[in-house]
Amino acid sequence: MAGTRGTAKRQDVTIDGHRLTLTNLDKVLYPETGTTKADVLDYYEQAAPYLIAAAHGRPATRKRWVNGVGTASKPGPMFFQKNLDDATPDWVPRATQQHKDHANDYPLVDDLATLMWLGQLATLEIHVPQWRFDPRGTPLNPDRLVLDLDPGEGAGLVECAEVARLARTALAGRGMEPVPVTSGSKGIHLYAALDGTRTSGEVSDVAHELARSLESDHAGLVVSLMRKDLRRGKVFVDWSQNSANKTTVAPYSLRGRARPWVAAPRTWRELASPALAQLDYKEVLRRLARRGDPFAAVSGGAPGGQAGPGRSG
Repeated sequence: MAGTRGTAKRQDVTIDGHRLTLTNLDKVLYPETGTTKADVLDYYEQAAPYLIAAAHGRPATRKRWVNGVGTASKPGPMFFQKNLDDATPDWVPRATQQHKDHANDYPLVDDLATLMWLGQLATLEIHVPQWRFDPRGTPLNPDRLVLDLDPGEGAGLVECAEVARLARTALAGRGMEPVPVTSGSKGIHLYAALDGTRTSGEVSDVAHELARSLESDHAGLVVSLMRKDLRRGKVFVDWSQNSANKTTVAPYSLRGRARPWVAAPRTWRELASPALAQLDYKEVLRRLARRGDPFAAVSGGAPGGQAGPGRSG
């Protein structure tokens, strides 16, 4: 980063002409691994081209752990934020989303400075919808479909991978080639690129029909209803995150789990491995250096040409 100065605990930085003070850099945010705020910021700086490509132009909901995530047995408190507050720097790009009975001003994770600002606020999870704003601030139709494969009690990542392969075949029959993302939590997200001609409601209907079809054909493994009492030993195919008002954790976002796992795009070859596991931020950076970005097939891999609305200060 340009213009860095300060101590191990605090640094004043200039990123793309924007001044930002990074504080409490030695604070441990993941006690089980000793991962500090400085480590989080370093990860986001290195992963920025890929995370920004996945989140660009989308209203970002933030989950913050200002005192750290705690441990598996004693999680730390989390703050959930949608609307921007008065302390937000003027240069953070933003857009307004109209909800049923109110409107929120959301940040857009369109540049490194904004991503580092979010990291400074201990934003460990960035959640975005499947649609983007156009340059005038108007919501577009979704440009991707998502299925969240969530294992019930007695099921795990291996079962999720099996359902992912079944869903891949079903999506291929509809002309879509999905990219799997190990969620950094328990399951797998499947994303497929869309051409933007269908509304969120229409995409939700397609995803719901696909989930019900998988359940019908593989009743011993798949459930499409949200009732938790039906999920034991099965994988819930959550289609609902295609709603215009729903969000999914952004690919390459960290997770607020006991360990610094990441929502990590994967290859189908990896999903076939019996050793499939969630990845932490160090493993994700090594994979990116060796293999590139599997999610580029969905995101296009280039955030620069399709900016959402916002102010650059």
